[in-house]
Parts: sequence; structure tokens; C-alpha cells
Amino acid sequence: MYSYAQLTDIQIGGDPLACPHLRPPAPVHPSTVAEFAGLARRIAEDRAGWAPLVRYDAASRWYHRLRTGPGYEVWLLSWLPGQGSGAHDHGPSSGVYAVLEGELTEHTSAGRRSLAPGARHVFAPGYAHEVVNDQLSPAVSLHVYFPGLTEMPMRVQQCAAGLPLT
Repeated sequence: MYSYAQLTDIQIGGDPLACPHLRPPAPVHPSTVAEFAGLARRIAEDRAGWAPLVRYDAASRWYHRLRTGPGYEVWLLSWLPGQGSGAHDHGPSSGVYAVLEGELTEHTSAGRRSLAPGARHVFAPGYAHEVVNDQLSPAVSLHVYFPGLTEMPMRVQQCAAGLPLT
């Protein structure tokens, strides 16, 4: 016969995860544009969580998938001076991107705008743009895609012809 001092909690009370009503709730994930923007803001504010992961690549933009969840993914990107994305859209994905460090310039059919740290932008499927680091210092950005990014069609013909991005 065992004394209670020799038994584990699971031997005494049973495995709590075996009982559905005792299991932890399923992780809540964003389901609205505002919630995805909030997710981007929370991750951006957690500098200790993303800053040690940042790397720079002289040959191309560096990127790292930071997180995935049901129906979304989060990417961390770094941009050295002169690096850009090329004109593209995100296929069926919507998204939010935020500048974490440095400054990026976005080109769209509506024109050009500078994005400083803290700037966030939400976009719908089919949103076409080109993002460039045209500054003298590196930049870091965060990108949340929902659903997860499955394609990124390039808009080469429009750029080569000088046509606006649509």
C-alpha cells in the first residue's frame, strides 16, 4: 500500500487534461481587422521578443516567420539601405504591417509615403505596393497575414511600363 507522500498528483487526482471540462481553453486568436492590428501592436511593443532574432543580409531582405496561428502568420523582416520588395500584392491574404525600426517608403497607386517606427498599415486582398528602404540606416518591419501568405504575385509589367500599381 502507498502512502500519499509517495504518490504523484496525477496518481491521486487523475490527469486533469483527460477531462474536457478541465482542459485549458483553446487559444483565442484574432478574427477581425482590429484584432489583427492589435496583435501586430502587441508584438511590436515586445521588443525583447523580436529584437534578438533580427539579422541582416547584404544580398536580400532577411525574413523570419515569428509566429503562426489558426489562419494567420507573423513575419519579421529586415531591410538594409537600398533593399526593396519589388511591386507585388498578397494574393488572397489581408494583412497588417508595422515599422519597428528605421524608416521605409511605400509606393502605391495613390503615391509615395514614408513609414516611421510605430506606423502601421492594414490592407485587403489585392492591395498592391512596393516597399523600399531608401534611407541610410537599416529598418525592421513586422507583417501579419490572414490567411497565411500563400502567394505574392509580382507586378513587374506595371513597374516596367511605368503604370500605377492597382
